[in-house]
Amino acid sequence: MQIRPARPEDVPILYALVNDYARRGWLLPRSVEEIAATLPDWVVAEAGGRIVGCGSLVWMSPTLAEIRSLAVEEAYQGNGVGGAIVQALVQQARSAGARTVFALTRAVPFFERLGFAVAERDRFPEKVWRDCMRCPLRERCDEVAVMLQLE
Repeated sequence: MQIRPARPEDVPILYALVNDYARRGWLLPRSVEEIAATLPDWVVAEAGGRIVGCGSLVWMSPTLAEIRSLAVEEAYQGNGVGGAIVQALVQQARSAGARTVFALTRAVPFFERLGFAVAERDRFPEKVWRDCMRCPLRERCDEVAVMLQLE
């Protein structure tokens, strides 16, 4: 398996992977245009010449980044693909000067195994104002904030 930056030809696969998760209620949907416009923020996991997972890093401030749109093909879950994607995104954030990386998730144990700790969602007002206010689930959100301090 290889983790690499996403390329323009990957957009349809990223769209399908993320929106499959969105149909299940696990992620927010992303449009082809949104993925293409943010392509430098995405990494993919490639195995056997095909994309089996993805994730993106979204900057909330110069020192705060969010991991989002983390998705792994069902057949590859439990094989370290998601962890490898998260580690690559954390390294990318660290190299760019982030002090904190966070995610909103229902997979708290997964992130805890990678060194993240549960945090109060209110600690990330940038996220709340940028994304949560537009989310159709905001009044009944069951996601938990997890964070990793990089300093």
